[in-house]
Amino acid sequence: MLIVNKKEFNTGALLAISFLVVLVIMFFPLFGGRNAFEASDRLFNSIAKDSTYYIPQVSTENEEYMGKEVDVTINLDNAEMVRRASRLFLNAGATVTAEGENNQLRVQGDLGKILQLTIQHADTVFHNRGDELAQQYGYHQKEILYAWFKSLKGLNKGLTKQEKFKEAAWIEEVLKRSVEVSYNFYKIEPRSAGSAAGILSFSLVFYVVYTMWWGYAILFMFEGLGLQMKSGRKKEV
Repeated sequence: MLIVNKKEFNTGALLAISFLVVLVIMFFPLFGGRNAFEASDRLFNSIAKDSTYYIPQVSTENEEYMGKEVDVTINLDNAEMVRRASRLFLNAGATVTAEGENNQLRVQGDLGKILQLTIQHADTVFHNRGDELAQQYGYHQKEILYAWFKSLKGLNKGLTKQEKFKEAAWIEEVLKRSVEVSYNFYKIEPRSAGSAAGILSFSLVFYVVYTMWWGYAILFMFEGLGLQMKSGRKKEV
């Protein structure tokens, strides 16, 4: 290997080696039992979870649907899902009737009350108190949310067929802004961006510096080897 400028090459090599050392260190579980990548992912997920807490607003908006009666037959995946959905709807004050042999369930009740219980369950899981629900229903809290998801999707489809588009659209909103958020951010502690301003600033600065760190390492080593970026000359015709 022909080194033209040892000083620049050694500087680049030192930067490259130190960059790799830091990279290796980041893979060790030095941050509360997690490595740097897992810890940063957890941090940003916590902030994202806090920023998506729409449940109080959804609960308030749901008051408009209190007293709106629905009578829909929904199709579910299997007998176990029928059993789980039946109990959820019954707890919301609805009447349920199993129909046929194709895992169909007829649901008659107050849409607002059904969705209010859905929102309450989603809120409980969102705040990592889902064990209360697991004890009440006898199966995992995420499965409870999934049972709501499948049941309400069926209710949405049935109401759409009845041309009750406003009610169907609201069910979809409740799913997106409460059930899906709680399910996707399961067991993550919500944290506001303001409370993590210091670590966020450090992460941003570190990301910029660390990226430039590697770039300068490559630059100095190449220059030490006599390789340089030069603009091409314009050829005159």
